[in-house]
Amino acid sequence: MSVLLGIDTGGTYTDAVLLDDKHGIIGTAKALTTKHDLSIGIRNAVQEALPHPPPDIQLVSLSSTLATNAIVEGKGSPIGLLLIGYEPQTIEDMGLERLTDRRIVFIPGGHTVKSEEQCPLDIKAARQAILTQTPYVSAFAVSGFFGVLNPRHELRVKRLVRHLTEVPVTCGHELTTRLDAPLRALTVALNARLIPLMHQLILQIRQFLATQGIQAPLMVVKGDGSLMDANVALERPVETTLSGPAASVIGGLHLCDVQDAFVMDMGGTTTDIAAVRGGCPTLNEEGARVGGWQTMVEAADIHTTGLGGDSEIQVDDSGKLIIGPRRVVPLSLLALEHPEIVEILQRQLNGPSNSNAGHFIMRERTLNLSLNSLSSTQQRIWEQLGNGPVSVSQLFDNIGIPGYLRYSLDGLIEHSLVAVSAFTPTDAVHVLGQYCHGSVEAAGLGAELWAKQLGTDQEELCNRIVNRVITQAGHALVESALAEEGHLYPDSQDKVGHLLVSSALDAETGSNLAVTFSLQRPIIGIGAPATTYLRRLAEKLNTKVRIPERAEVANAIGAVVGGIVQHVRLQIGQPRGIDGTYRVHLPFGVRDFESLENAASYARNTADRLARHRAHRAGAGQVKVRLERKDRVVMVCGERLYLGTEILATAVGRPRIKQAAVDGKSERHG
Repeated sequence: MSVLLGIDTGGTYTDAVLLDDKHGIIGTAKALTTKHDLSIGIRNAVQEALPHPPPDIQLVSLSSTLATNAIVEGKGSPIGLLLIGYEPQTIEDMGLERLTDRRIVFIPGGHTVKSEEQCPLDIKAARQAILTQTPYVSAFAVSGFFGVLNPRHELRVKRLVRHLTEVPVTCGHELTTRLDAPLRALTVALNARLIPLMHQLILQIRQFLATQGIQAPLMVVKGDGSLMDANVALERPVETTLSGPAASVIGGLHLCDVQDAFVMDMGGTTTDIAAVRGGCPTLNEEGARVGGWQTMVEAADIHTTGLGGDSEIQVDDSGKLIIGPRRVVPLSLLALEHPEIVEILQRQLNGPSNSNAGHFIMRERTLNLSLNSLSSTQQRIWEQLGNGPVSVSQLFDNIGIPGYLRYSLDGLIEHSLVAVSAFTPTDAVHVLGQYCHGSVEAAGLGAELWAKQLGTDQEELCNRIVNRVITQAGHALVESALAEEGHLYPDSQDKVGHLLVSSALDAETGSNLAVTFSLQRPIIGIGAPATTYLRRLAEKLNTKVRIPERAEVANAIGAVVGGIVQHVRLQIGQPRGIDGTYRVHLPFGVRDFESLENAASYARNTADRLARHRAHRAGAGQVKVRLERKDRVVMVCGERLYLGTEILATAVGRPRIKQAAVDGKSERHG
């Protein structure tokens, strides 16, 4: 018998599931995620899920919304981005300045479309950039112009970073083989920002498992629903983007016998929507799109929006409620660990109206960099939070300078150092009696503070919030259906489309139009808030909803029922020059051949070998490789024109698991 442990660390809850190959699910648990120390939530969930005495566990697998939430909320660690051979205008309007705090260095070098040097690599400039930025960054990202066709400059700079520093470094060609220099730079920058966050998570899990005597291999779910060894995840955390949602899709399909559906996973921070056809999630070959960022990460085609039970509530200039995209800690949950905030909320309610009332700030994780890396105001804020949450009003009283305090707080929040607590949809459903896993008293006081400011009553306010969540979730689902149906991506400028969808979903629009939508596939609801919101949403869209048993831990189930899949894509270019040689583009350089068939044979053998190596490194046991060859040929004036060849190797295998003791002997499973 093989026993597998699945863990999912979400933005709000940490789930654990114990499965064996004979009896199925033998234990589940859900605990609050403790973002300041994830090991606490993991320990609470796993210990509750484990029976007594605990079984011998052969594999531990983790799915996590860590990367997705960090990208959606704009969080991450400070990085240096080294761009080789790029011109500054190449990355205009990409938002890379914001991701890197303007720590972008353009280094002469790079290659041409024919994979030749466009100019020699300026190794002195690279050295100077690395030494200058190292004291201020937690990771480096390197991307070279046409680096996927010839990665030699990227590899030289990577070796230099490792020689001069102990800072993690990632190259663009390691994450994608696709051409698109700006997107490749964005993807590798996002990966670098996530490395310290992923390192902290994996370290905490390993420390906890060691205390429990669990010595099984640790896997992490990728964005396409497959698995990889935790050591690989430490290098390529961006590949875990949409890990949690992908696991929920796999878990939802495991729990429901449905071939065609939309899986909606509503969590604390995001709502994630995936189309399923023929029992498999649709894959997005263009790359995962998360929080407005288009990446080159191959993942399940999941539409992610910053909407969840713990989303921040705001009011626009017209008085309309806006939910998300930033996650805050619900007051009902904060009061469980810090009951003293109830008294503070009561005093604020009895005092004069204040837009900061009902808002608290707390440390979210430990400070990895020195205190001197923070501004003087940020240092004062950090010190104020040493004994627990502090109300924003109190911070203003203690520190002053409101504008600069806001700016300083935003910087701490962006780097995941502090978190905000405020009234959320989770608090609203506590007040309405639809959900009760926290302090109803704290939620009620938060509702009263909001109602006082808006001139309404508690119940009306909370119902407006719930309706707004349903409306925004409906918009996201309709957009996902349009994207899956016809690759249509409505934007904020599409006023007609926005009006039609709003008229169908929201009775408060006052529209002259009566619009009805009928979704032709059922909704599979996953996540704790699914029951509260998705039944009413399904009614508005004239479809059915299925919320399976164990839906609240579907992510953790999906984490342990997946396999390992690794792809290797090698390109062969057009005949070169007078001699007509064929160039194979490799992850470690290039190689030329006199004939296409010799080039293709070498590429097939190399792709097979690399795919097997990557699958074994990702944690697979026995591996099977499927090879495909695609020749790109077009007809020009009746003649066949050869444009190139792609060799695709796909390695598939089940994870290696620990040897289990059977009747005093050892038996290897999987």
